[in-house]
Amino acid sequence: MAAVRGAFTNKLGFILAASGSAVGLGNIWKFPFEVGLGGGAAFVAMYMIFCFLLCFPVMVTEIAIGRKTQKNPVGAFTALGFKNWRFIGVFGVLAGVLILSYYNIIAGWAFGFFFEMVQGNFDVSNNFGVFTSDIVKVCIYAVIFMSFTGYFVGKGISGGIEKLSRILMPTLLLMIIGMVLYSLTLPNAFEGVKFYLIPDLSEINISIVGGALRQAFFSLSLGMGTLITYGSYLSKKDNIVSSAAYITLTDISIAFIAGLMIFPLVAFINQGDMSAVASDQAGPGLIFVTLPQAFATLGPTLGALVGGGFFLLLSFAALTSTVSLLEVPTAYVVDELGITRTKAVLFASIFIFIVGIPSMLGNGASEFFSNQFKITGSTDFLSFASKMTDTMLLFGGLCIVIFAAYVWKKENLNAELANGYEGYQHKGISKYLDFTISFVCPTILAILLVLVVLSNFFGINFF
Repeated sequence: MAAVRGAFTNKLGFILAASGSAVGLGNIWKFPFEVGLGGGAAFVAMYMIFCFLLCFPVMVTEIAIGRKTQKNPVGAFTALGFKNWRFIGVFGVLAGVLILSYYNIIAGWAFGFFFEMVQGNFDVSNNFGVFTSDIVKVCIYAVIFMSFTGYFVGKGISGGIEKLSRILMPTLLLMIIGMVLYSLTLPNAFEGVKFYLIPDLSEINISIVGGALRQAFFSLSLGMGTLITYGSYLSKKDNIVSSAAYITLTDISIAFIAGLMIFPLVAFINQGDMSAVASDQAGPGLIFVTLPQAFATLGPTLGALVGGGFFLLLSFAALTSTVSLLEVPTAYVVDELGITRTKAVLFASIFIFIVGIPSMLGNGASEFFSNQFKITGSTDFLSFASKMTDTMLLFGGLCIVIFAAYVWKKENLNAELANGYEGYQHKGISKYLDFTISFVCPTILAILLVLVVLSNFFGINFF
């Protein structure tokens, strides 16, 4: 007997859950340090352009494929009658598995730092390498976080993922706004705001362009099967286009607000000097090394409160994304093997945790996985996994728009988008989506995919 798949109770539940997938470590952890590496506001401008120009059409397409078929990313292409194209779904599931394997480790770090901050242990930031190389401690935090993730996914769509999103998304927004208001009161805060919001267009190059697109795809959960999976639980009565617009706006808004929270704190620490942000203070250390120094200056009590609150926020954000990542392989196992959701969650969680062990070891616990893993220009396994998934997401997005425009055909895509959107085919948005999905997205994604592959796998850079 086939397992019951479940469904979202309404459009709001879907938007919150899909937004929760997008609003995670990608926005609060990865976005700020990518902005730092990208030189500030120039990166932000490119990121926002890509979210609407390229990512929005891909998102609409993924959701439409999921809702049309009511299947997981692999089964969806078979259900549409194009079994030879199911490799897109396979790539999506594999990308989601690989992302969650290292994402869970980073989420465990955030969860661990929450406990360190509330205890007033600000020195943990000066010994970040010691913390990440403590395999026992990191493993415990990662197991706890994966267990939380599995618990909510095991509860199903409406009873687990949707209910969690309805609670955490508003909580997350309130916590971020509170942190922004606080950070803007600090000395030199507006030097950080200037770095973040006033672009120097001369800084825009192919590196920043490529980084902005990869970040947009990562943060919006595109190319990894998440939105095909979530779309399969969406009612035919709901408007896919407006839902995708709300999700994109939510993602951009929270990423933008996260920058307003973090860069004033960095400016406060550096007494207004933002020159180091694009070099030694960028990267993961921007969150785990630099910011705890700001919390330490507030004194033991206030510092523990603010620092603990920040890393609790980061943990909440991570959880909204890890549940969506785990749902992808879970849906695949439930749909294709017909086993119960509980067993599927248990199997997927254990498998992904095992896949993540090299990433766990690759931050000081193992010399080989930390310093000797010289593949695609990486020296540690987590960096390798990140480069692999960047490439897989761009490849998945490219294949999806080609499939929708030239294999499944635009008229079939438009017919699905018209469900829940009266008069869609006579609106300007339909012409915009037709044009971008047929020409703009395939062209730009193909060019950037080639550049990323040459850079990541062959060390060839054109900038």
